[in-house]
Amino acid sequence: MKKAWMTVVSQKEIACNIYEMVMEGELVSKMSSPGQFVHIRISEGLDTLLRRPISISSIIPEKQQCKITYRAEGKGTKLLALKQPGEMLDVLGPLGNGFSIQHLQRGDHALIVGGGIGVPPLLELTKQLHGKGVSTSHVLGFQSKNDVFYKNDFSYFGDTYVTTVDGSYGKEGYVTNLLEEINPEFTTLFSCGPTPMLKAIETMYPKNDVYLSLEERMGCGIGACFACVCHLQGDPEGYAYKKVCTDGPVFKAGEVVL
Repeated sequence: MKKAWMTVVSQKEIACNIYEMVMEGELVSKMSSPGQFVHIRISEGLDTLLRRPISISSIIPEKQQCKITYRAEGKGTKLLALKQPGEMLDVLGPLGNGFSIQHLQRGDHALIVGGGIGVPPLLELTKQLHGKGVSTSHVLGFQSKNDVFYKNDFSYFGDTYVTTVDGSYGKEGYVTNLLEEINPEFTTLFSCGPTPMLKAIETMYPKNDVYLSLEERMGCGIGACFACVCHLQGDPEGYAYKKVCTDGPVFKAGEVVL
């Protein structure tokens, strides 16, 4: 973990209120694990004093660049969406424990399931799996056609299915509906998205090798404020817990209470 200034290289809206920003700086040399995030200070104002955690969607080490992809919905992220090329950002990272892929080997198959703004960190994951010779297939869920993004990017690496709740694009329904329909075989499943989706996946595959990345509100991002703790499944009412920002955001299915 390191704090550094990074330069905004470009920024664009890729779906309804979804922005992709390219940043450049020496901090990229510290980034390697898919699923990690950065903590960005947006401004010095009192109402935006807390940093915003944003997932790293792509690492481009040869250019010292990375991409972050986020939804502009609160005051902080709406201000972030106004940043222009050449502006500097105070960035802390990379933070958290990402997806572990060391146990997968050439010839294995990974199933990648993303929902909404949980999709971005899975793009760097599938890219790194592809580099290891691991085949991948992807199921991505969104609310509607206007919310769909990165479909073509994932398709480059393997079969990609899209679901929308209203049926305006791809298959109507939720990712779990499609998973039940296609009944895919896989070595390991990786997922990131809203908690109800993660709970459903955990229930569907209780005996499989499954890793879940949690979306939680964070304060400090370094484990000091206890704003993102979750209980262990073996002690749901006790004092044993994990911090999503430092112990996660990725956990093995069945490890924590969702």
